[in-house]
Amino acid sequence: MDANRNLFASAGLLALLAALGLGQVFVANTVTEARQTVQAPRFEVDPLWPKPLPNHWVLGSTIGLSVDAQDHVWIIHRNTGTLNERTEVGLATTPPSAEDCCLPAPPVLEFDVAGNLVGHWGGPGDGYEWPLSNHGITVDYKNNVWIGGNDAKDAHILKFTRDGKFLMQIGHQGKSGGSNDQENFGRVAKIFVDPKTNEAYIADGYGNKRVVVIDADSGKFKRYWGAYGHKPDDTPLGRYDPNAPLAQQFRTPVHCADLSNDGLLYVCDRPNDRIQVFKPDGAFVREVIIAKRTLGDGSTWDIAFSKDPQQKYMFVADGKNEKIYVMERQSMEILTSFGDGGRQPGQFFGVHSIATDSKGNIYTTETYEGKRLQKFVYKGIGPVPRENQGTVWPKK
Repeated sequence: MDANRNLFASAGLLALLAALGLGQVFVANTVTEARQTVQAPRFEVDPLWPKPLPNHWVLGSTIGLSVDAQDHVWIIHRNTGTLNERTEVGLATTPPSAEDCCLPAPPVLEFDVAGNLVGHWGGPGDGYEWPLSNHGITVDYKNNVWIGGNDAKDAHILKFTRDGKFLMQIGHQGKSGGSNDQENFGRVAKIFVDPKTNEAYIADGYGNKRVVVIDADSGKFKRYWGAYGHKPDDTPLGRYDPNAPLAQQFRTPVHCADLSNDGLLYVCDRPNDRIQVFKPDGAFVREVIIAKRTLGDGSTWDIAFSKDPQQKYMFVADGKNEKIYVMERQSMEILTSFGDGGRQPGQFFGVHSIATDSKGNIYTTETYEGKRLQKFVYKGIGPVPRENQGTVWPKK
């Protein structure tokens, strides 16, 4: 009897210890999982958006993106110089080398919410100098369309109605006088128009090393500055060295200048792998370094904000590391990222521009051989991995 009692007691003790061990493993796994996830906006690629283009049209390097008040998505692409005549646009050669396909699409394209192409225009015309290399497109709060250019001679920006009627040119091709010129630009990358002040912030750019603020109606220069709010200096900085002290001037290209609702200007200093933040008068506030050891093209290509009034989150496109960073805007902390290099939906090849619509969906365009527009559907706030999520494919 005593032997049986001891046997049962020993078995019970072993079972208790095993349960405790399993409990400890469960708790440890739960803690580990909690440490590896974070609450952040979640996205899934929509592989069926946008719908195919008509007329055998194809895209070249797609280097500008904007979402208007109707949630229509606008892009600009390089329909000359980036499409291979032998393999992509046989109908455009002289004589045509193909019987049925294909042709370059017009440079400016407008898509509705469903992904239908509903507008297209652009190219050389009377009264203005079309950029030799398109770069950047912005639809402002008045439904005007702004376009820059990054060819070596592109020292101007253009303003049109949404239907493509020419309104204004500021600066002139071939006339750039450097980063302290107050009449011309130097290969503009992107434009943002502030509805509160009717001022346009110019990321200027691929030749110059500054942010310029102009009156959006007259085009008059109002102020400009370089990194840290310094007077711009065009002295060559040499190649970026991640181990060197931080550069006191922007490197080219200065690739974005976007204003938040609370009046902070976020500037993409792309080859320096950083975002600098300013007040609208050019006073420096702070900076953050992203993927510090990224060389060449750099890591900070474009930014967009979440659509809540506080713009709690910021999304940064990195066309070298082929991902989108999801950041907490106030702390500038990277919460997670998604994307990977590749040709499939949800992957990137030179992810160049990023924008959000009123529903919180993200849109991206790709340059170089990417030549694509993609949509990432907002799926709410929830737990996501802290590390890169890779391709955010739709869940069943």
